[in-house]
Amino acid sequence: MTSETSALARLTAERADAAAALAALRERFASLLDDSYVNTDDEHDIEGTSIPFEREQVRATLREATTRLAEIDAALARLAAGRFGSCETCGGPIEPGRLDARPWVRSCIGCASRPGRR
Repeated sequence: MTSETSALARLTAERADAAAALAALRERFASLLDDSYVNTDDEHDIEGTSIPFEREQVRATLREATTRLAEIDAALARLAAGRFGSCETCGGPIEPGRLDARPWVRSCIGCASRPGRR
């Protein structure tokens, strides 16, 4: 199995997992929105979190899951274009171990660790 075939298999599996997680989060968020219209006194429930707090937690997780899916899709596009494994900043190769750990990364360790990078 070539490294590109391996990367495609891994990215495809990661994409399926990310899409399923995103769908579940969207359902959970919709449920929380529906719950917010129910007449409950959750602000005085010292045993649990409030619906607005939980809604914001799910909203933040939704943003992260959406970003992850977009990163995986971008990696699949780079793979299809023959640019997979090349740093988008310096053009050099991305370390194989880095790609094994996170096949959707866009930059090598050197570029990613420069000040000002996230």
